[in-house]
Amino acid sequence: MATLLCFGFGYCAERFTAEFGDKFDRIMGTVRSAERAAVLNAYQPAGMRALSFDGIQAGPELRNITAQAEHVLVSVPPGETGDPVLAACGEALAAGRNLRSVVYLSTIGVYGDNGGGWVDEETPPAPVSDRSRWRLAAEQAWQRFGARHGAAIAVLRLAGIYGPGQNALVQVARGKARRVVKPGQVFNRIHVSDIAQAIDAAFARRGDGVFNLADDEPGPAADPILFAAELLGREPPPEIPFEQAAASMSPMGLNFWQECRRVRNAKLKRELGVTLRYPTYREGLKALFAEINSPAPA
Repeated sequence: MATLLCFGFGYCAERFTAEFGDKFDRIMGTVRSAERAAVLNAYQPAGMRALSFDGIQAGPELRNITAQAEHVLVSVPPGETGDPVLAACGEALAAGRNLRSVVYLSTIGVYGDNGGGWVDEETPPAPVSDRSRWRLAAEQAWQRFGARHGAAIAVLRLAGIYGPGQNALVQVARGKARRVVKPGQVFNRIHVSDIAQAIDAAFARRGDGVFNLADDEPGPAADPILFAAELLGREPPPEIPFEQAAASMSPMGLNFWQECRRVRNAKLKRELGVTLRYPTYREGLKALFAEINSPAPA
């Protein structure tokens, strides 16, 4: 019986299991609270089960499932003290005899600021924020685990995630979009459906190593807002100079805007065989717009 264990059953894991869950006999996913697990278990299909994991202690059932899992997807964020999954479940994972591969979802933030230059998997990481430093440390901890126990560890460094419910169309439609302009600033993005197929490819090929998961066209943050407004037939929000917008940004938001890089994804395509469904935000937003406007089934 092929078992998939998702540590952190959130946006990416839900999309992956929705698209590729039929490849597994059993799917287990962790959420932060027992209450949330009970809600999910009330409507999940057969073969899927949610378990609570607070990021500190793993109960007997979770440890038992961990020891049985063939495939493990990790999207739980690390903290200052390290990766919570390895801390709570590393021994159980190492004790299991079935483990084939782990996919760890990280961030392109580990590269830090490259002044708009191109980065690939050979670029030395230079994280700026604490969160990115913790991510890099967690990547390295998982890679050491894989080397010790003969498991393939695919580290997927994700660009800015968008998809159903989380995209520029939603922001514009709700009047929440801000068209912040900072000359020379560019970002990469990635559709959650492309994340799902990259996870599938990493499991299928027992991907080992680091892979950038980003679209083909880095560009200004305002471009998707403009394109979304055009699709919706609305006036785009006014430009806001970065210097003005920065006054109301959180420390995390400021870090985001103070790092600038262009991310290459050739290794993802070459070694995992992934062809992006949405190589730029335009294809992604057009597809999301079509979904929104498709007639409801009779």
